[in-house]
Amino acid sequence: MACETREQLLRKIMAVAKASGQTIGTAESCTGGLICGALTDIPGSSAVVRGGIVSYAVPVKEQVLGVPESVTQDERIGVVSAACAEAMCEGARRVLACDVAVSTTGIAGPGGAEPGKPVGTVWFGVTSGAGTRSELHVFEGDRSAVRDQAVTTALSLLLTELEATNAV
Repeated sequence: MACETREQLLRKIMAVAKASGQTIGTAESCTGGLICGALTDIPGSSAVVRGGIVSYAVPVKEQVLGVPESVTQDERIGVVSAACAEAMCEGARRVLACDVAVSTTGIAGPGGAEPGKPVGTVWFGVTSGAGTRSELHVFEGDRSAVRDQAVTTALSLLLTELEATNAV
């Protein structure tokens, strides 16, 4: 993937999703809709992209995506966590009625760092009929660089999940 451009990655996502008949959705916090925006930049994406939910505010995470208050209100867990990322993508899959969903929640900066969660911390969730998983990445750079790296990582996770569920 490292040698691929973002456009090549996006085109591959579309090709795999179309060939397998899978639909895609997103739930985004720190990326603010950039993942869904990138997906819909590709002509023909309407055949596979169901939509995206930008859940920047905690009440949207809770009320729209169904992230439990036991996650969002617990200082030991919080919205920048595996539990939140997983609940977000599961909520997007349910609300958008899609086959595969990806989520991001993190701290793009320049402020917002917390103990153990520096600027650049981003949790990703991805879910499909095969299950749900999460990954943690800590990116370097300013707000724009963190968000850009998060979008590319989310797209890569999405492609991996589409390919894995297509092979089943």
